[in-house]
Formats: sequence, structure tokens, C-alpha cells
Amino acid sequence: MQVPATHLTSFLSGIAASAAVLSSGPVQATAHAAAPSRPNIIFILADDAGYGDVGFNGQARFNTPNIDRLAREGMIMTRHYAGSPVCAPSRAALMTGLHTGHGSIRGNLGYSRGADTPGRIPISRREKLIPEYLKDFGYQTAMIGKWGLGEEDSYSAPWLRGWDFFYGFVNQAHAHNQYPEFLYRNAAKEPLVQNYSHGQNSFANDRFTVEALAYIDRAAAGAGHPFFLYMAYTTPHADLVCPRDTVMEQLKKEQAWVHEIAGPDDAVHAEDPQKKAIEGDKRIIFAAMMMRLDRDVGLIMDRLKERGLDESTLVVFTSDNGPHAEGGKDNTFFHSSGGLRGIKRDMYEGGIREPFAIRWPGHIRAGSTSDHPAAFWDFMPTVFEILGEPVPADIDGISYAPTLLGRAESQKKHDYLYWELEGRQAILQNNWKAVRNGMKAGIELYDLSRDPSERSNLSSQNPGKVEYFERLMASARVNSTAFPLGQPVAKGEPDAP
Repeated sequence: MQVPATHLTSFLSGIAASAAVLSSGPVQATAHAAAPSRPNIIFILADDAGYGDVGFNGQARFNTPNIDRLAREGMIMTRHYAGSPVCAPSRAALMTGLHTGHGSIRGNLGYSRGADTPGRIPISRREKLIPEYLKDFGYQTAMIGKWGLGEEDSYSAPWLRGWDFFYGFVNQAHAHNQYPEFLYRNAAKEPLVQNYSHGQNSFANDRFTVEALAYIDRAAAGAGHPFFLYMAYTTPHADLVCPRDTVMEQLKKEQAWVHEIAGPDDAVHAEDPQKKAIEGDKRIIFAAMMMRLDRDVGLIMDRLKERGLDESTLVVFTSDNGPHAEGGKDNTFFHSSGGLRGIKRDMYEGGIREPFAIRWPGHIRAGSTSDHPAAFWDFMPTVFEILGEPVPADIDGISYAPTLLGRAESQKKHDYLYWELEGRQAILQNNWKAVRNGMKAGIELYDLSRDPSERSNLSSQNPGKVEYFERLMASARVNSTAFPLGQPVAKGEPDAP
């Protein structure tokens, strides 16, 4: 890892202490744990990181060496899509294998039966989630981070939906606070007293990494059951705040623009020793948040190697939707959409195409790249094929395991990929992309093979294709009373404070 040791001393000492306290059994520093017959799986999900917010997709304003290393040692999928351009439905697609035309969660807010105003809808109990399947297959399951698919008093609270261990945020609005006063440990609220009275002393994502490393230790010292660890970080989502110890010296050393903004001294209110979080220019804070996320990815990867689990673990890194523009985030400065059109909430490529890297030593060829179009709902069947388990017949996903394992000639492809959100729809079929920004709006048509940035609307030149995609949009979905397509439901609540 490319992180100065002085910046990690207190953090790592906290990890060591927490690992001992939090283990369900004694943690043994086994150098080479027995590899399970099936791979462990770690799915690392950033929150609102754009296609261009990582080094392997061209980010130049800050470095992400550990995420880039993961990509370099595995496969980069250049046309991998989130489940939705916003949080909850995207994560639901990942968990269920269903796209937003069929799933029970199609927006951040929906109408429960008889309600006049929108609220949070729990994911349907009729939809079996990937952790529930994996438990049936003998896996231990853990989720750390942001859930957002069922409140604590609902039938889809995380501890009721297949997770043996849960630590983090249940409610997605609660997750907007990077310094919360409590987090959930399974069904119990665990106070973070150091954050009381608006204190900024315990960064939630640091807690997540502490828990992840402790969980890996427990897995290495355990009975050899494979595990599925879902790491749903809340960086770099707004609220744009970050601890003061975030590799600031490294950022200033690597990036001339920081000096131009902050000056030669640490102009982020260093004169006030009581300030625990970086303040000042939001560009510095966003870069620091991404660098801290990168550091955490490196800590997880290093711990796998230390515990002898490196080669027996499949690791994914991606993001839940396009880059946000909240809290002062400057997407133009960071080129966060990577040259694609749109950001979070948009049906254009920048709102749904995500950075995606997947690593499994000895199985996925290092340094490989694929332009196979895939989406979040394909992850479930991909895992099932790797495990030799039958894929459920009632999901939308198609396994991309053949692509990962060097059998691209046998890779099945979708006829189309479909998204919907609050009256907006999009369909990708081969290289043609159809976008409708509201039920009363006309359908826009783009040829991504020639126009990946979706600048030239070809609908007027292709009326037959427009009619075809309109029919396809209608047939790709079933109606939802909770998330009616013709009526936007999320205006009442912004996605960040």
C-alpha cells in the first residue's frame, strides 16, 4: 500500500484492538488458512463514485493505487452498469437479480398501500436475496455498511434477510451522516458516544473497515466455511466530510492543484486542533474521501493475503450509481463521469455505467479487459454458475462467468438491458440506447458505438427504431403500485442533507 505509516498508526492500532474485542471467538493469526472448496466473495460497493472517479478509468486529480491494483490483478469490465441511477433500487437489483422493471424496489421512496405520500418501502419478502441463497449453499454471510432496503421494524431489516452478521446503517438517510451517533450491530443500536453533540471523532467508514478486518480474521480462524462479505461503504456520498488524518501530505505531494487551492500550508483549518474533520475546499475533501476509500480497499486486500485467503477469494469493486453533485462536489473538475453524459439520477451513461473490477487469482486472468455489457442483476447468476448451483428461473440476470473465466465464446448475452426510475426509462440493446426522460417526453436514440457520450440524438432519423423501443419499454416491465411509472415520487426528500 502506498500510504505513509505515520498516517495509519492510530487507525491500525484501533483495528487490532477492535479485532480482539469484536471476534465471536479467539482470533488466531493463521498464516495460511485452509482454502475453502468454493471461493470467498467480497463485494465492495462505493457510494456515488462515478465511472471516472478511479485511476484505472483515467482519474488524474487523485490516485487510487489499491483499487487500481485490484483491477490490474483481475479484469476490468468497461461496460458494466448499476441497477439504477439512484441508491435503493440499484442495491435491490444487486441483491435480487431483477431489473427495475420487475423488482419491488424501483426508487428511493415509494407508496405503501393506501398511503398518500411516499415513504421507504421494504424489499419484498417474495424476492429471495443473494445472502439467503448463499446461506443455503453453506456460506457465512456478512454485510457491513449501508443497507437501505428495509427499516429496522420491517420484515426486510438486514438481520432478517440472510445476513449472519450486520454492522452499519439501516436507513439510507441516516447514512448521509458520516459521523453518526450510533450504528447497528445486528438488531441493536451501538452508540458512538464520541460523535455526540455533533462531534466528529469516529468516521463511520473507518468503523466499517475495522469490522471487515475483524471479520476476515474470524473467517481465517474458523471452520473453513466460505464467506460472502458485502462491503457497502458510504464514501464518497455527501455529506462531504472526512477525517483530518486522511493522507493529506500524500495528496499535497502528488497533486499541484491542492497547493493552488490550499496554499503551501495546510489551509484546511489546521490552526484549530479541535477540528477532527477536514474543512475548506470541497474538492480537497472529495479527493481525500476517495483516497481514504482506496486505502481501505488496500487494507482489506492486504489482510486477505496475511491470512492466507488471497487466492481463494473473489473480490469485486464497483459503485452503486453515477457521481453525485451534492454538498459542493465539482464533477467537471474531477471528470467524474469519465467523458460520459450525465451524473447520478440520469438515465444517460454517466448515471448508470460504473467502474467495475473483479479479481480472483488463478481463475480470472490478470490484466484482462472485457466490453461485455452486464449489470447488477447479473451478479447473482454469475456467482451461482461459479458455484455450480442452478440459476433461478424467475430472475433477469445472465451469468458473465464465462467472460471472467476465459470462455468468452460461450458467453450468453442479454437481448437488452432495462432501467426505470420515476417516469424515466432507458433500454440498451446491442449498441443502441433509448432514453425517455419522463412519460410525456419523446424517446431519444443514441448509437453508442459511434457516440458513447450520447451527444447526437438520432430519433428523428430512425422513427421505426423509436416505435420499436417504445414497445420494448412497455413489454420490459410490469406495473408497480408502489412505484408508478407515470408519477415521480421522490421530490419531497433530497438525497443528501
